[in-house]
Amino acid sequence: MYMILVRAVFITGMLGNMFIGLANCSDWVKNQKITFINFIMVCLAASRISSVLMLFIDATIQELAPHFYYSYRLVKCSDIFWVITDQLSTWLATCLSIFYLFKVAHISHPLFLWFKWRLRGVLVVFLVFSLFLLISYFLLLETLPIWGDIYVTLKNNLTLFSGTIKTTAFQKIIVFDIIYLVPFLVSLASLLLLFLSLVKHSRSLDLISTTSEDSRTKIHKKAMKMLVSFLILFIIHIFFMQLARWLLFLFPMSRPINFILTLNIFALTHSFILILGNSNLRQRAMRILQHLKSQLQELILSLHRFSSLY
Repeated sequence: MYMILVRAVFITGMLGNMFIGLANCSDWVKNQKITFINFIMVCLAASRISSVLMLFIDATIQELAPHFYYSYRLVKCSDIFWVITDQLSTWLATCLSIFYLFKVAHISHPLFLWFKWRLRGVLVVFLVFSLFLLISYFLLLETLPIWGDIYVTLKNNLTLFSGTIKTTAFQKIIVFDIIYLVPFLVSLASLLLLFLSLVKHSRSLDLISTTSEDSRTKIHKKAMKMLVSFLILFIIHIFFMQLARWLLFLFPMSRPINFILTLNIFALTHSFILILGNSNLRQRAMRILQHLKSQLQELILSLHRFSSLY
């Protein structure tokens, strides 16, 4: 049952993210250029493909050869790679939130306009800052002896940590929470500023006695839906990640840990939301689905004709 769920998550996640990556790369090749935001989407798709692939490989190893995870280096490399791909996915998705804010919101404050005119530079600085936080996280992690403690615990098949190891594990979880705090607050602030911009725009429409929604109002609401969906999935993501880490540190040999990580649907669900929210990607997806539907109908018809001959 567990491996069936893993395969379903793997196939779904790979399809959604590979579609985003290939669609943007085809435009890149066709036009001989790519916008900065489309480049971010390509990187986001690549990071999430890596996350889903890592989940599948990790689940397969633990199912078929769990003794491999008695290796100190394998446990450490697995966790490091998982953190890197997860952080890249989170920060790149946060860049999309910033992009929606500055492209949609109309705020006359000089500081906001200064950032808006330098949006590309703002996103680059934001990504560099995220890289700095990630490096700081790993440097700080090296000062905590948690890696060796986990390895010894798994190798000796213990079910509970000592008090010292639990304290160290708690410190690691606190550090892990901090690196998620910045993208969450930035996305939340983007949503609030978009809401304030929508309120201001709605009041201006009331002054001219316009009852119907204009295009700018629809764009505001669409961007807010994208940000709300991202924040909801982000909160669910953090919850499952922290729940899995607490179970790992308290009950290292607990089987439900893998199941909890598999239920973390952030990497694949948000990708489909991006496809539905992007008109170009949505139209391409509809054309592909229509083509597959016609091919399936032709295949069924061919099989029916073949069976009628015999």
